[in-house]
Amino acid sequence: MIPQPFDAAIVFYVTDIARTERFYRDTLGIPVKREDGPEPFMLSAQIAPNFQMVFFQLEGKIGSTPAVVFTIHDGGIDDIVARLVEEGVTIVTPVSEAPGGWSADFLDPDGFGLGLWQPGDKPRSLKA
Repeated sequence: MIPQPFDAAIVFYVTDIARTERFYRDTLGIPVKREDGPEPFMLSAQIAPNFQMVFFQLEGKIGSTPAVVFTIHDGGIDDIVARLVEEGVTIVTPVSEAPGGWSADFLDPDGFGLGLWQPGDKPRSLKA
C-alpha cells in the first residue's frame, strides 16, 4: 500500500521546542538539527539512514504523540487514504496541509496512531 522504499519518522508535538532541543542534544547526546521555517523552529534528528525523529512546537496536539509517520516521496496521498478507507481503516485526520506538504493520520487494528506525509510539490493523486 505505501510505496517502497519509504522513510519513516517518529513525530513529537512538544510545548517548548528550545527545552526539547536542550534535552535531546545535551542530556541524551542526540544530535538534533534546527530546520528552516517559521518560528518556532522544528527539530530533526537522523537516527538511521531512513529513520528520523522530528519535533514540532504545537499546542493543539500535545499528548497525541509520538506518532510514526511514513513519507511518501512521489505523492499520491489521496489515493492511499482512499484505499485505507476502502479497507475499513479508521482515519483520524483526513488529508490536511502540514509543514512542507500534506499529511493524514489513521489507526492500526490495535489503535496505534500512524501517519502519512508527502511533499507539497508532489501530486496528491497519481490516478490518471
